Amino acid sequence: MALFDLPLEELQSYRPDVSEPGDFDDFWQRTLDEARRHDLNLRLEPIDARATLHDTYDVTFAGFGGQDVKAWLFVPADHDNVPVVVQYHGYSGGRGMPFPGEYVNAGYAHLVLDTRGQGWSTASIFEGTPDSSEFAGGNVPGVMTTGLDDPDRYYYRRLYVDVVRLLEVAQQVPQIDPDLVFVAGGSQGGAMTIAAAGLAPMAGITLAGALPDVPFLCHFERALTLTDSRPYKEIGEYFCTRPRDIEQSMRTLSYFDGVNLARRATCPTLFSVALMDQVCPPSTVYAAFNQWGQKADTAPESAINVYPYNGHEGGQQIQRWEQLGWLRDRVQLQAKPAKAPRRGRRSAS
Repeated sequence: MALFDLPLEELQSYRPDVSEPGDFDDFWQRTLDEARRHDLNLRLEPIDARATLHDTYDVTFAGFGGQDVKAWLFVPADHDNVPVVVQYHGYSGGRGMPFPGEYVNAGYAHLVLDTRGQGWSTASIFEGTPDSSEFAGGNVPGVMTTGLDDPDRYYYRRLYVDVVRLLEVAQQVPQIDPDLVFVAGGSQGGAMTIAAAGLAPMAGITLAGALPDVPFLCHFERALTLTDSRPYKEIGEYFCTRPRDIEQSMRTLSYFDGVNLARRATCPTLFSVALMDQVCPPSTVYAAFNQWGQKADTAPESAINVYPYNGHEGGQQIQRWEQLGWLRDRVQLQAKPAKAPRRGRRSAS
């Protein structure tokens, strides 16, 4: 790998004019309103996850079109009113096996979405979330081009509805503090994190913070001409055989561009970017970061950690260490009197 994008000093001020449809807000408000016509139908089933320091729940809720969507919920044992990190997965990932990450060890609940129609790279013996077959059509293998001819049919419309409905789940779980909901994810999960932050205000949900790592699905116009790495390459291959569809397809993508969604965020954020990332080029990440909260009444706090010699793996455990410190600072700023642990089991704190 080598540096292939703009120099860092240019990235830091890079604010491209990304195409945004005039009905962007109306499109997403209509989409979220349609989703809420379905009761959330939240079901939490405790499971034996072979653990003693946290409780594990198999979560089912109504996502796009009222379809059942799966998730995992991990909560430090015998604790109530705890902050939560809602996590979204990278491309091809799913919720996998019920193993929590570092967040639970740090005292947070951890809510992990199963990515509809994906999960092919994640080992699991548990039920996943299929995508709706009614939206299938001519597409390059993967999900990047499924329904690309129409924003109402595009795959990421369904996925982003699931993203927001999982925030509603976090609001309803008794053990979670609804005022301390954070969102996090890398690559596609970073794009979903940005979508959560941008769409939450439309859903009447206030987030405490967002942690997008090396986010995907930002500044499509540049990404598609700067990298031929997958998954962006799926769209390039689609355009190779459908040149007359390019204009309409790019209009569809503009409704899902992370730059347009980042503009609508109102919560603080800590990004990460890797300057040798050939999957999610750094200029596309900075395009979203530099416009974070642009449309908010008050500009939210924003910071970005830069990894000069890293590729798409990003900062890995070093970035997670930084995130845990950032989360702790945000929680302390909003600290409430702690509730006493319930009796009967050992506390994980």
